[in-house]
Amino acid sequence: MLAVEGRCAERAWIGTALQAILSACECLCFCLSAGRGREFLPGVCAASSRLYMDRSCLLQLIQEQMSSKRSSSFRRAISNGHRNLPREFLLDEPGLTFYKRLVRHVAYEILPCEVDRRWYYSQYRGCPPPLFMTVLTIVQIVIFICYGAMLNKWVLQTYHPDYMKSPLVYHPGYRAHVWRFFTYMFMHAGLEQLGFNAFLQLMIGVPLEMVHGIMRIGLLYLAGVLAGSLTVSVTDMRAPLVGASGGVYALCSAHLANVVMNWAGMRCPYKLLRMILALVCMSSEVGRAVWLRFSPPLPSSGPQPSFMAHLAGAVVGISMGLIILRSYEENLHQQCAWWVMVFSYAIFVVFAIFWNIFAYDLLGVQIPPPP
Repeated sequence: MLAVEGRCAERAWIGTALQAILSACECLCFCLSAGRGREFLPGVCAASSRLYMDRSCLLQLIQEQMSSKRSSSFRRAISNGHRNLPREFLLDEPGLTFYKRLVRHVAYEILPCEVDRRWYYSQYRGCPPPLFMTVLTIVQIVIFICYGAMLNKWVLQTYHPDYMKSPLVYHPGYRAHVWRFFTYMFMHAGLEQLGFNAFLQLMIGVPLEMVHGIMRIGLLYLAGVLAGSLTVSVTDMRAPLVGASGGVYALCSAHLANVVMNWAGMRCPYKLLRMILALVCMSSEVGRAVWLRFSPPLPSSGPQPSFMAHLAGAVVGISMGLIILRSYEENLHQQCAWWVMVFSYAIFVVFAIFWNIFAYDLLGVQIPPPP
């Protein structure tokens, strides 16, 4: 009887050992398929020596040994094994500090995949902090307060005769001042435009910067700003331009497009209601800009700021920005779609530069006299 029990225990031990070895081999195949076999081979060998470690523990070990930048092939290998991971969600973790709850909230607001959310939650250390959007918003508010106090006007500042004399405003008569194609984002037509842009920069731009980093979000924002001024110089050639709507709409449209394309995976609460409210607010801002451009409520000495920067920023966000937001922890330079968008954007910039050099004289555009 004891001999039979000993043989049964031996067979059970051998079966457990074989299962552990097969699990280790499967994990090794994951790593080799991702081109990271040499880096993770010691970890897998060490894991296979633990005969009673199941497959989920091995996958967890591999995730812990991942570097901070995962290649797309390795990420796919881990994602394919996600069904074997324990179904634990970050929302189920109690007793978190305010900082960890904030990081968890950002993860569920921005990232559509649970693996990415857990990875971001475990890796984010708050360094560097989201300085770009925060500092930019503060600078815009300070500049607006300075001009408001100087002009003694806080709403519809563009109607003041001295407002357009600012070296930061884009004016078609000063196209040779290259910095104006960027610095117009620091000027705003009034308190309502500044409040709208600052709110979106802090509520959407800061979380995006926390997840995707200052380089990617800064690049997307400035690409929207430049596309806005260049589009105005091509399509609305007599109009000046103020406001950060080009960059803001690039961020917002990219985020909204990412939410729509990953609707099932997003776990942000009331996402449909928030989507509708965001679209209504953005459409209202565009409508306000169109109304001020073509039906100014007050007499003015020249055309009012254009609204085309809103549309240009939205196009940049839906095209270039969507690729950036869908490439969390992936290298952009390894993606063909990214280079297609960069090449298209470069062609547009070159075309707009030549347009600004030659088209105004060839078409005989009557530019309002610069202030």
